[in-house]
Amino acid sequence: MQSTFSGIELGKRGLIAHTQGLQTVGHNLSNASTEGYSRQRVELKPTEPLYVPGLSREERPGQVGQGTDVARIERVRDALLDHRIVGQAHLEGYWGARDRYVGMLEKVYNEVADTSLRGALDQFWSSWQELSLHPAEMASRAVVLERGNTFVDAVHERFQGLSRVRDMIEEDIKITVGEINTYAKGIAALNVEILRVKAQGDNPNDLMDRRDLLVEKLSGLINITVDERDPDEYMIHTAGLHLVQGEEYRALDFEGDPGNDGYIRVFWRVGEENVRPQGGKLASLFELRDGDVRREIQNLDNMTVNFMDLVNEIHTKAWGLNQRQGNPFFVEYPAVTNLMGNYDRAGGGAYDSSYIFRITGSQALDPQEHIGLAGEMVFAGPGGETRVPYYPSDTVEDVVNRINHSGADIAARLDRDGRLSLKGIPSKDPAFPDFVIRHVEDSGQLLAGYAGVLRGSGPEGAFSWDVPDAVYTLEGGDSRYTVAPLAHPSAWVRVNEQLQREPASIAAAFGEAGRPGLPGDGSAALAIASLRNHPVMIGKTTTFDNYFADTVAFIGLKGEQAREELATQDQIMKDLRDMREALSGVNIDEEIGNLIKYQHGYSAVAHFITEYTKMIDTIINRLGV
Repeated sequence: MQSTFSGIELGKRGLIAHTQGLQTVGHNLSNASTEGYSRQRVELKPTEPLYVPGLSREERPGQVGQGTDVARIERVRDALLDHRIVGQAHLEGYWGARDRYVGMLEKVYNEVADTSLRGALDQFWSSWQELSLHPAEMASRAVVLERGNTFVDAVHERFQGLSRVRDMIEEDIKITVGEINTYAKGIAALNVEILRVKAQGDNPNDLMDRRDLLVEKLSGLINITVDERDPDEYMIHTAGLHLVQGEEYRALDFEGDPGNDGYIRVFWRVGEENVRPQGGKLASLFELRDGDVRREIQNLDNMTVNFMDLVNEIHTKAWGLNQRQGNPFFVEYPAVTNLMGNYDRAGGGAYDSSYIFRITGSQALDPQEHIGLAGEMVFAGPGGETRVPYYPSDTVEDVVNRINHSGADIAARLDRDGRLSLKGIPSKDPAFPDFVIRHVEDSGQLLAGYAGVLRGSGPEGAFSWDVPDAVYTLEGGDSRYTVAPLAHPSAWVRVNEQLQREPASIAAAFGEAGRPGLPGDGSAALAIASLRNHPVMIGKTTTFDNYFADTVAFIGLKGEQAREELATQDQIMKDLRDMREALSGVNIDEEIGNLIKYQHGYSAVAHFITEYTKMIDTIINRLGV
């Protein structure tokens, strides 16, 4: 039998339900500006009726309703849209970092024309041109010294600018690693709280919003995928590994890497495997630090070491006004102290490698002469061996060009005497040192006899850097080799102090038959000035002017690409976030409408209770009168 007071209980349920609705509306309005918040919605359901079908039910038509209950308070969220945003955010983070730091590189190269590195180099060439016209004057030598020092200062400034950008990226990597650990730890802690609340039958809406916000921020730093198939174990993967698994997370750590100029390597704290992100800000920072900026520093080093080598090659053979010879114009610091280039690379206490920068053949060659030989040369390359064939119909110039366009870690040119010169270039792999020739081999007689570079053909006559005394495989006689320079020549290049103390030692004349040149002989100065436009092969570029043009164009294209890609990703993410905001964001007008609805419902239920209490009052106080 239905209780006389059942209406009071029914009204109480209605008051509680509408009070919960009002509180939810207030919660939504209070968090309208909260980052990551999703609006919540109260879902009401009728309370179970007094009687359910069965043999014991009272015989009356229909079921007696018992009011309303709050079924759940759920957040309005589209899981597919959330996964789309997480899957796209790593591209936004990637291009955002590239745009920032490539912009810094552009500023390094956007120098005032009068004080730029290229301007300093142009003035240096002009000073030698002037000296060739006035080889007997000390004033012209003073200008050469001044322009040389100005050029050196410009090289140092550019190196420092590039190094500062690389150091900033290094610090950003450390900060990003810390943020990834913080987000992963926070997500794992929230997983515990969410699971505990769900076990009690409640919806942890605010906790899930906080977790989704952390996941989105994390996805901008490193590419991740979210796995929610197991309701008891929320998982996040990156590069095939678990970053977060329920209440557990894998932390990242870092340490200095001697093989990469001391810059850090990032690894998993458990297992110490290197972290190799495929997207996100962290991947971009790695690519910038160890790719773009490192490549620019290598290019600057390459230009500098070739510049020093070419100028010194001429200057040491020429005579100064004081009739002295053999002074280099620039000071060069070798990477090893052993004159044969022997070096203990493994650190075992014994020589195990040969660090050689330049090998020059003993035979003078005519660039237009047909070689009349067939065979195949083998050089070290970025991915292993690089094979360069040659044919009887090839000219010497054809072979030189084929070497330079082969992709091998070596550059070839004919020096001023027509001899074949092979030089090491910066290595794309940080595991190998820059400016070290690692392998030279010839199956035929081009290098072994025709050019006078190697003593013999085939593997047994090859030059290989991974053994000591490798220079014994080179042709004797007039053959020359140069030990590899100390790392980063653009940081330490300087003009010979002896020349600054005694400018008369600056050479301008070649002389004849081993005798000092006459005071009016400016042939050596003219030869140095002519280096400006001669094919000197600075890595893969032909001339110094080509180097500057290619460098500026390369950075300009990288900057343009980064800006365009970032604009595209920004627009994509804006559209996705706008869609999410339209669905999950707090709409003030809609919430005000819900506020009025729950307010009126509450008032109506309160009026019902008032009327019901009047009926009970009649029963209790007046029925027996």
